[in-house]
Amino acid sequence: MSAARFDVRVYYEDTDFSGVVYHASYLRFMERGRTELLRALGLSQGEILAGNAGEIFGFAVRAMNVEFLKPARMDDLLTIETSANAIGGASMDLEQRVLRGEEILITAKVRIACVANGKPARIPKAVRGALGG
Repeated sequence: MSAARFDVRVYYEDTDFSGVVYHASYLRFMERGRTELLRALGLSQGEILAGNAGEIFGFAVRAMNVEFLKPARMDDLLTIETSANAIGGASMDLEQRVLRGEEILITAKVRIACVANGKPARIPKAVRGALGG
């Protein structure tokens, strides 16, 4: 299955009043990680949504289980790891981790649904193949 990593620096805007990363900021970081997974496979969110990759479709988070293990702080350099574990006909299961160096701060299991015209849709065969399914 496919996987991707990318780094993100924690800025003031990502933190609460005490300099600790606000929990919703991790969701944004992980969203970027999922986009970078597609980008690493030669798939662009913009191209997909514009229909330039074939069918017009999108991906939506259907479920997410997040474990907040340790806090990140302002100026930390974090690595977002995203890996596909299972690719189905209309959904995929991903695992994500947020690390500071080798230290695991956040883990998440994410179920992503493929949608088209506001309804569930099959993941196009070429995209499923690129994801390793």
